[in-house]
Formats: sequence, structure tokens, C-alpha cells
Amino acid sequence: MKTNRATKIIGAIVAILAAGMAPVPGWAQQPPPQYPQAPPPGYPQTPPPGYPQSAPPAYPQQPPPGYPQGYPPPSNYPPPAFTPQQLDGLVQRIALYPDPLLSQVLAAATFYYQIPDAARWADEHHYLTGDALAAAIQGDHLPWDPSVQALLPFPNVLDMMAADPGWTQELGNAFLANQGMVMDAVQRQRQLAYQYGYLRSGPQIVVTPGPYITIMPANPAFIYVPVYNPAIVFVRPRPGFVVGGAISFGWGFSITAAFRPWGWGVGFARFDWGAHRVFVNNVVWNRTWVNRNVYVHPYAVQRYEPARRVEGHELHEPTPREREAYRSGRRVEEHQAREHDRR
Repeated sequence: MKTNRATKIIGAIVAILAAGMAPVPGWAQQPPPQYPQAPPPGYPQTPPPGYPQSAPPAYPQQPPPGYPQGYPPPSNYPPPAFTPQQLDGLVQRIALYPDPLLSQVLAAATFYYQIPDAARWADEHHYLTGDALAAAIQGDHLPWDPSVQALLPFPNVLDMMAADPGWTQELGNAFLANQGMVMDAVQRQRQLAYQYGYLRSGPQIVVTPGPYITIMPANPAFIYVPVYNPAIVFVRPRPGFVVGGAISFGWGFSITAAFRPWGWGVGFARFDWGAHRVFVNNVVWNRTWVNRNVYVHPYAVQRYEPARRVEGHELHEPTPREREAYRSGRRVEEHQAREHDRR
């Protein structure tokens, strides 16, 4: 009798507990604890080598509605970090450019997203030079930053930058993040090229050695773009190698007084290497990673909205022969020959 009563009591208790544990209909369930929880003591804090890392958010993010076109999207990303070795490799292809041209290239690279359109315009107007080219740039109401427009007389430079947009963006971002480190990298490469005998003065450039090496055009009104292989000129030459032909100058560009509004002129585009300052249009270039969406450099060039863009010239893309020539530092102009033949 007692056993039956105890069994009934236990059964009743179990039934009550089971009823209490059953979820009430419609009752919000608590989510299960996240797994894994905090690691036990002594567990390694960092993943082992080779363990896949979580991917960072995509960059750049999408700009909010109404954000002005032609600017990099806003981002809370910290500035990119580059090691000195990475910067050395990044600047090698432009480190031996004359100082005025180099300063314009670095400034324009911060507007990397405008380079492809500018390169296309330079391609289509490659037959214009000197004052005629300056008038065309003004007359077409071009929407790009004046630092980008300043490179339109150098279609081979714009072509190089547009052909490798990843490199151009990295160069611009590095310059925005730390101008001084980029300038130091340029000087390290120049010192190597000078030490190994490749970088010397000649009819096209004047090289001034010292703690800081400067490279200036021999004729300020005619700027040559050096053509060289970074894998050669920044490496100690092997015995018997003739260093004299490693840097060539095939194509010079006439920079007349008409280009003064874009910052061209004696002393207007230069470096203060020791103070880590870059001058463009005779004003310190102060565009940085922080103010990149709002900074406006002072220029004499009127800035136009994209909707104001006009075109008043015949467009002639380079022939394959012309394009190949200026990529190798030479100028071949077939457009004028064709016009002459038609007459």
C-alpha cells in the first residue's frame, strides 16, 4: 500500500515538473547561447599561421543618396598603412621623373577615379600640342580636378596610370595617408639609381646629388618623360653592363606659358624634400586622407560640373603605331599626315 502511494506521489511530482517545463504557447523563446563562448584559460589568442582570416568589409562603400558624384565615397576606414619596402616598389616607375612632373603625378593620383576619363580625352586629342592643347582643355569645360588636367599634355603618363588602376589608386592613397613616407621612398630609389651610375645629368634633365636628389628638366618649357626598367636601374649592374642606355628620353612635351593656370611654370611645381612638402601651383598640396572629400586646391583654372562638358574638336584616337610609340617614349603623329594626304 505504502509503495503504491509513494509511486503515485512521485508520478504526480514528475507530471507537475514536466508541465512547468513545457513552453507556454506564444511565449518568446530565449536564443541559445552563442558558440563558442569565451575560450578556456590558456587557449591561444591568435589563430595559427595559415588560418583563414575574416575578410574586411568591401571598399569603397556605397555613397549615401545625394552624395556628389566624382568624389570617393565616404568611409570610416583608417588610412592605409604601407611598409617602406612596399612604398619603394610603389614609386619605382615614377621615382626618376623630373620633380615638376612627379609632383603633378602624385597630386593627380589622389583623384585616381578621374584618370581613365582623362586618359581617354588625351588619346582622342593627341594631335593637339602647346597653346592649341591648352585652349582645348579650357574650351571643353573639363570636369576633372586641375591636377588631373595638368597631365593632359602627357598622354603616355596618363595611359600608364589608366592601364594599371590598382597601382594608381594605391599610389594616391599612400600619398594621401603619408606624403613624407612617399617622398622618402622616392629619394631611396633615386639614391640607388645614382649610386649605380644610371641617374646622371644630360641634355634632357639636370640631376643634383646630395642628401636629397633633385631632377629638373634641362629646359623648363620642354619636359621629357624618362623611360626605364625598374628591375634594372635600381639594382647594382652586373660586370660589363653599360649603364648609359638604361634610361632613355624619347618624347618631350612642350609646356608653354598657356599652361600656367594648371600649375606649370618655373618653380611652381616642386618639392621641399627636407620638410616633406609638395608644392603644386606654388601652393603646398595639403590634400590628405582625412580631408580628401572636401579639400580644394587653389588653381587659376575654372572648375566645371560634368553637365557643362562640351566638345569642339574632331576626335582621333591614336593608331596602333602611334599608341605603341608613345608607350615607349617616342612621338609618332600620323593624323597630320593623313590630313595632308586628303588635301
